Amino acid sequence: MKIGVISLGCSKNLVDTETALGLLVAAGHEICTDPEQAEALLVNTCGFIAPAKEESIEAILEAAQYKQTGACRMLIVTGCLSERYRSELPNELPEVDIWLGVREYDRLPALLAGSGQWSVVSGQCAPRILATPPWRAYLRIADGCDNRCAYCAIPGIRGPLQSEPMERLLNEAKRLADAGVTELSLIAQDTSGYGRDLYGEPRLIELLKALSGIGALRWIRLLYTYPDTVNPALLDTLAGRPNLVPYLDMPLQHINDNILRRMNRRGSKAEICALLDYLFARHPNFTLRTTAMVGFPGETDEQFSELLTFLSSYPFDRVGAFAFSPEEDTPAYTMPGQVPKALKQERLARLMEAQKGISQTRNRRHLGEETLMLIERLEDNQTVGRTLWHAPEVDGVVSIPRSPAHCVGGYVRVRITEADAYDMKGESLSNRE
Repeated sequence: MKIGVISLGCSKNLVDTETALGLLVAAGHEICTDPEQAEALLVNTCGFIAPAKEESIEAILEAAQYKQTGACRMLIVTGCLSERYRSELPNELPEVDIWLGVREYDRLPALLAGSGQWSVVSGQCAPRILATPPWRAYLRIADGCDNRCAYCAIPGIRGPLQSEPMERLLNEAKRLADAGVTELSLIAQDTSGYGRDLYGEPRLIELLKALSGIGALRWIRLLYTYPDTVNPALLDTLAGRPNLVPYLDMPLQHINDNILRRMNRRGSKAEICALLDYLFARHPNFTLRTTAMVGFPGETDEQFSELLTFLSSYPFDRVGAFAFSPEEDTPAYTMPGQVPKALKQERLARLMEAQKGISQTRNRRHLGEETLMLIERLEDNQTVGRTLWHAPEVDGVVSIPRSPAHCVGGYVRVRITEADAYDMKGESLSNRE
């Protein structure tokens, strides 16, 4: 069959989509990029918060229209929304022919063949097909989460932490490198907790050191670390090897101790500040990213001001901020002290405006600096890419004058000449490297 795929949500979900693509192709199906020509459509959904759920429902309904206007005769829905509401959705969306949860992608080939039996083609022997550009890929080192934050539905959807064996990850990384991947981003719901379930303690440092031995990988980036399992040894490791990117993505959500306790977040303000003090003193060239939540139940004006003061005192290069979204089946859904929506939006706007100035100051510290840039695309008169300071898909870009020698997926050495809160401009010091 010709199968079209729509992937929604985060990079972890994208890896599931890539796994599904690999299974389908291994079973003899053809991936189709035109939804009107697809004989089957697969929508891999997100179900994390209300806007993501709404986007997923809209995508399902849009895909269902191709059963009347296109070649589609089978609609398949997978992913977090399907897992979270697997008993309710089939009655509400009868247009969908097959519903699968987050650990059932192996069933796709058999279900499409009409047998309904478990597929003999497993995710381990069917290489996933990248949906990212061929020079970069995500390596999901674990799935699920043990942290049980009071606002988060992910543990109920994905289950507890399930780390991938280190040998399997190294084999996958070598396969990706052999296929031309030069930038590898490690992801999980809790990357710094990697290995705790398999080995009795976190083993991320050992994994990073082993991955750094794969010479074809020029940038190995670590995303989604958890504050209580980030320590000086991990920071020293990231700073100590040439292909490990000195980039710390550590979602904090808040800094007030009372709010952190209500959120059921491990670690205190004092511990977070001590870790960042170490980082600023020992590794000042790190790029820092975090996420912050405003309007959690019970958040006072004083506690919000404390968060703003912290972000000013401990400046992060990038901050992804969002307003608390009450999710059913989470403890925070029924907590007293729900903050009015208008106040949440006002605090969000204030935080983002303050962070804009911080990000601009952080970016401008790179003015005049020379660094490598990975070319992502070529436009009419400029070449656009990212440096090691910019994670794919979530951070800004760097633009330089275009040269005939530039090619996507290649690297050039650049000097930064301009910087705003999000993007940078530069000049090329080499055609390629």
